[in-house]
Amino acid sequence: QVQLVESGGGLVQAGGSLRLSCAASGRTFSSLAMGWFRQAPGKERELVASVSWPGGNTYYDDSVKGRFTISRDNAKNTVYLQMNSLKPEGTAVYYCAADDSLVTIPTHWGSWGRGTQVTVSS
Repeated sequence: QVQLVESGGGLVQAGGSLRLSCAASGRTFSSLAMGWFRQAPGKERELVASVSWPGGNTYYDDSVKGRFTISRDNAKNTVYLQMNSLKPEGTAVYYCAADDSLVTIPTHWGSWGRGTQVTVSS
């Protein structure tokens, strides 16, 4: 099983940017689909973006298209989420997830990080 550690969260004003990082360890990064989820208070966890192995296919939720970019550095075993034009409704705990799958959106995500808080002030 892969271990995932997120970083890069914080407090930002609306319209600002943050870049989240997720470092993977414990097994090879190859053949892992990687994703970013978020969970706002009182809401269900939702998939924000995902990227296939080795990185040719991506998925974005409609709410973040054009503002967020997911990317992966396979040499560094790290996946990133660049978040621009942040909105207050983007306030949530952001989680990194991985699955040993060649599809862009696995049916079941096998590994999860502990999350990093993103707070967007209005």
